[in-house]
Formats: sequence, structure tokens, C-alpha cells
Amino acid sequence: MIISVILIPFITGFLVPVIPFRKRWQKEVFLETAVVVNSLLVWYLLLHHSDSTFLLAHFTGNLNISFRVDGMSMVFAGLVSALWPFATLYAFEYMTKEQHENIFFLFYTLTYGVTLGIAFAANLLTMYFFYELLTLVTVPLVMHTLTREAVLASRKYLYYSLGGAAFAFIGLIMVIVYGTTTDFILGGVFDPARIAGHTNILLLIYVMAFMGFGVKAAVCPFNSWLPQAGVAPTPVTALLHAVAVVKAGAFAIMRLTYYSFGTDFLRGTWAQTVVMIVVMFTIVYGCSRAVKETHIKRRLAYSTISNLSYILFGAVLMTPLGLVGALTHLVFHALMKITSFFCAGAVMHQTDRHYVHELDGFGYKMPCTFGIFTISALALMGVPGLTGFVSKWNLAQAAVASENPLAWGGIACLLVSALLTAIYMLTMVVRAFFPGKDFDYKTISDVKDPGWKMLLPLFVFTIFIIGFGLYSQPIVDFFMNVATGNV
Repeated sequence: MIISVILIPFITGFLVPVIPFRKRWQKEVFLETAVVVNSLLVWYLLLHHSDSTFLLAHFTGNLNISFRVDGMSMVFAGLVSALWPFATLYAFEYMTKEQHENIFFLFYTLTYGVTLGIAFAANLLTMYFFYELLTLVTVPLVMHTLTREAVLASRKYLYYSLGGAAFAFIGLIMVIVYGTTTDFILGGVFDPARIAGHTNILLLIYVMAFMGFGVKAAVCPFNSWLPQAGVAPTPVTALLHAVAVVKAGAFAIMRLTYYSFGTDFLRGTWAQTVVMIVVMFTIVYGCSRAVKETHIKRRLAYSTISNLSYILFGAVLMTPLGLVGALTHLVFHALMKITSFFCAGAVMHQTDRHYVHELDGFGYKMPCTFGIFTISALALMGVPGLTGFVSKWNLAQAAVASENPLAWGGIACLLVSALLTAIYMLTMVVRAFFPGKDFDYKTISDVKDPGWKMLLPLFVFTIFIIGFGLYSQPIVDFFMNVATGNV
């Protein structure tokens, strides 16, 4: 079944331009049914998985393309499969004002299958293969509108991704040469006899591979592609920023750190110090740029840059608690950010307004959209009772428990980021609900909330944000079992 859940989105995507749908709703039913069925199959697989590995292709030695369900893949695949049906439903209404729908949904659905391939990869080679494929299937989505800005953004995204993949490939080679296997094994795969005398070069390669995979995770200085990619349709940018691309980068770094190189080999070394400094700087840089940015989607993009490094900060603590914090923010940030991006997309779809200063009074005309946006904003700030507080608390606990002096600097970065997040998110909320007593509401008389296809996903995500914020212990306990190898 594991190969089926990867192939179904591929088959579905390629059928979209081929099947002569007479009515638009027929295409929507076909796509939504396929995505929902595939997500249900993924969850069935996760709940009834075995420890066996599915071998798809064998090349030579220990090089093969194979898939397996373990704790990490359960987290990432579960997240992707839970969000994708709602994202697809949202896209149906959003794309009514866009062209080339069939091509859009072709690559949009392909991306689902490729992301699941990354999640279920049993070894570094398989993950790398699908990681590269993810670039190829998402470039057309970034380029979708075919405007000059879209073409330039897609070109930059492609160049950065291919460059990052080259550095990541070096890490793959080193694991092949110095490891006992390329399979993902918690604790790492290096052979002590082979790495003797090569410690520093392997640490250097780790930093290079970290930065290579970190391109998709938007670490400094390789993050400028992400704000530019905001020219793509909102369903694409939501996936880029919340689910598929950037989370794949963070997921790959966790695999590289905990399952290939191993934390015992890395912890306490200069390599750990370097990557910690990089992610701490990125946390503050991203939210600082978000405060200055006036374009709504680009502001949220810089917010994503900052929050992705929250995940990486937990990962580079290189402790079980650090991995728990990273996984918690991986999941909870996806919920918060896809909600905020979908709210922004609803505004753009309904009003064709793109800048923060154009939001005055929208809170009264789009109460559902901006009420939900307010909840996502509070969650991103880390207000207690919402998901953002849970993940930030776990990260801070992990930092203190790590006994790494540099981790205290990371806690300071989290606090600074929380303050700046309040500024750049609440600015939009205040403008929407409190435009000033002299504001003329006649100027926005035609503004209203979108239809149910866009609102339903927003309400569902909001329920998750509040629900997990109030009762997160079961999922955090599951993450602990993943981090300690008990799943």
C-alpha cells in the first residue's frame, strides 16, 4: 500500500488534463475524491503499519529506492495528508479567477505524491531523489501566472534549490562512504572504524549538507527565494510556506542530523555551534524583515522564514527534547501558517488588495476571514491556549535542558521574535477592525467573505489550532516516543 499512496496523486494529476470534463464541478469532484481517498489510505497505513521496508529498486551495494513507515514519517505524512484535502478544496474557489487550471491541478496534485515520497523514504538516497523531484514539480506552480515576476521568482527558486541540492548531495556521498548503510537509523549510521581521523572533514560536510537542505527551509543567507515565490497563487504559496516545500527542508535536516550523521557524533562540536548561530540569526532576521514589509504575502513569507528556524533550533539542540520541540513546531506552525495564508488569499481573491495599508475596515466586511486571521495571529505570537504557545514552550524547555550555553541565546531570540511577531501580525488585525473614526466604509462596500469552499478549511484549521492549544499532551507524548525511538 505504501507505493500506492505515492502513485495515486501522480495518476490523478496526469489524468486531469486528459479527461474531458464537461463541467467544472466534475473535475472538482474527481480531484477532491482522489485526494480524500488517498489521505484516508495514508492514515490507514499509518495506523496499521509494519516495520517492513518496501524495496522499489536496487542499484548496487546498499543503494536503493525503498520506503518504510517509522515515527518521523508518521508525523510528516500524517500532517501532509491531513491538510491536503482542505487545501485542494480551498484551491477550487481560489482558482476560479486564474487561468490554466488543468496545468495547475496537475502539478498541485503531483506535489502531494512527491511530498509523501519524502515522508516515507527509508533511506537518504530515496529522500534525496524525491527532494529533487519536489523542486521540479513545484517550479511550474511558482511560474503559473507567467508574469515577469513569476518567471523571475521561479528561476530564482530553481537556482537556489539546485544549488542547495548539490551541497546536500555531498552529504549523501559521505554517508555512503563512511556509513554502514544509507538507511535512516536513529543515532546515525557512521562506522567508527571508517571515520577515524576524518572527524573535521565530516563535520564540515554536515554543515554544508545542512545549508544545502536548509535552502528549502529558508535559512539565511539562502532565503530570498521564498518572499519572491509569493507571486504564485495563494494555494501554492500556502503549500510552499506551510506544508510541502519548506517543511520538507526542515524534515530533511532532522533526518540528516538524527538518522544519518547522528547526534552523538555532532553534539558539542564546532559544527553544532555554527548551525545554531545560523538558525538563531535567521529567527531574528525573518521577523525583523516581516515588521518592515508592507505586502501581505511577503510579510507572511518573512514570518515563515523566522518560524522555520524555530523548528531547526529545536533540531540542532541535538537532544530528544529538542527533536520533540522541533516536531511540535513543525506540525503546529503548519496549521497556523496555512490558516494565515489562506486568510490572506481570501482577501486578495475577494478584493484584489495586496498591501497592509489597504486592509482598513475589512474586519467588519469580512468578519469570518479576519476573525480566523486574528486567532492565527495570536497563535503565531505564542498566546497561551493556542498551538504556538505549546511549541514555543517545548522549544524553550528543550533549550534549558540541553545545558548548552548557546541555547540561552536561542531562548532570547524566541522572545524577541515573539515581540516582533505581535507587531507585524497585530498591525494587520488592528487596521482591519479599527480603521479610525473618519474611515468611509462606502469605499469598501463591495467587500465580503468568500464562499464555503474557502471558509470551511479555515474553520477546520482554527478548530485544530484551539484544540491542540488546549489539549496537546497526547500528540506531544507521541513526539517523545518518536524522538526516543519507541515508534
